[in-house]
Amino acid sequence: MDTNDVYYVYLGLALISMLLVVAKGSRRGRSPAHGQGLRLPPGPWQVPIIGSLHHIAGRKLPHRALRDLARRYGPVMMLRIGEVPTVVVSSREAAIEVMKTHDLAFASRPQTATGRVITKEGRDIAFAPYGEHWRQLRKVAITELLSVRRVLSYRAIREGEVAAMLRDLAGAAAASRPVEMRARLAALVSDTTLRAVVGGRWEERDAFLRELSRASVLVAGFNLADLWPSSWLAGRLSGVVPRAQVCIDRIYGLLDGVIDAHRRKARNAGDAAGPEDLIHVLLRLQKDGELPLDMDVIKAVIFDIFGAGSDTSSTTLEWALAELVRNPRVMRKAQAELRAAFGGAGRVREQALGQLQYLPLVVRETLRLHAPAPLLLPRQSREPCRVLGYDVPEGTMVLVNVWALARDERYWPNAPAEFRPERYECESRGVDMKGTNFELLPFGAGRRICPGLAFGLANIELALASLLFHFDWELPGQSDPAELDMTEIFGANTRRKAELLLRPVIRVPVPTAI
Repeated sequence: MDTNDVYYVYLGLALISMLLVVAKGSRRGRSPAHGQGLRLPPGPWQVPIIGSLHHIAGRKLPHRALRDLARRYGPVMMLRIGEVPTVVVSSREAAIEVMKTHDLAFASRPQTATGRVITKEGRDIAFAPYGEHWRQLRKVAITELLSVRRVLSYRAIREGEVAAMLRDLAGAAAASRPVEMRARLAALVSDTTLRAVVGGRWEERDAFLRELSRASVLVAGFNLADLWPSSWLAGRLSGVVPRAQVCIDRIYGLLDGVIDAHRRKARNAGDAAGPEDLIHVLLRLQKDGELPLDMDVIKAVIFDIFGAGSDTSSTTLEWALAELVRNPRVMRKAQAELRAAFGGAGRVREQALGQLQYLPLVVRETLRLHAPAPLLLPRQSREPCRVLGYDVPEGTMVLVNVWALARDERYWPNAPAEFRPERYECESRGVDMKGTNFELLPFGAGRRICPGLAFGLANIELALASLLFHFDWELPGQSDPAELDMTEIFGANTRRKAELLLRPVIRVPVPTAI
């Protein structure tokens, strides 16, 4: 069952169980928005027990349904998802207030029943509530784990994994054999991330990635325990919390083994050569006593790096390749730039990617149209606040619909739904993805901006450049590339529903070795 099916199964369970969720539980979970004298944001009509769920059910995915509702009710909109009061922000001005003007007030994360299990009560970075624990972990991420210097130290790993992928694709090209690119790109990014974290190959790789995928589905899905947190019956009917506990126990058990192996290696002074992998970094910081990093925190941080880094990068690579296949003119332009820049060397070198001008625009345009997390991770108000003149009570969940912002004709007047990297050379010149331009926020902004931005982009840029440099790409059995199915599917990351089956055609020979 894929994540789209999971969404509708849980929604169906929610509707079926509305008569079973006792009124007492519903009253306990009543929204703080019922306070008197507040100027609350407008929103669609609500139904007892299920709140606004019926407005975001159906054929449209949540970010699309919420965009359509915002066109009727405004850029700051109040809903109740189950019993969870939720404000949805859908304009640049409102996003600025949430993520810049009042960033501190909205710097926390809601703690769902499933999320508490998966993150060991919010002990990771991504889902931790705002406080001293999160601030210290954020400092570790920025200065040690995901700094530009650390990311650069893993260049050889990225180049080695990309080279291995290119050799596999060259074999397929020689046999004129189509390749299912989603699986190949996912393996590339997973293995690159794994080597950066673990320092080498890991015999438990497949089991770990399998459990990681299950955990991502559980924490991202709509389920009764999270929609009606005050009702014990909703939690029992859902059964998701026990499943999440089993899943995270398996993940942590696998990580125990690789961490123990690192501790044994750390006793050998000869292992100090080469770049320090991320587990060694965390163990070093723990040993030095610089930060209160117990083993659960270390494992939660590793979980974050894999969960946030692997899926988002491979999903973005797949979207980029699909958009380029659909737009041959753009692909030819990107390939011409790459082959002019690296033709003499016969391969793409990461340290020279900075000289390219068009490829970064291709990546930026991909992330505009296909942000991996179209609603970002939810925020929660730490105190009463006002957004565009509306009251947002303490404890309200806040969603920023970056998918809607990135397709809004007010900010993107020239065909916002079209894939046009050239827009950054003219009307959108200077718009970047680093959280300063609030019409383009694939990584978020403010205190909660994704700390792995440099890590993710490094994985994306080298792989995409190499794929375009060495190969042309054909759609087997499809005469018109513009008809490629670009339907999205709901999940932890919004990816294409259909597989991406392409035939590589060699244009620049792939080196047999780095």
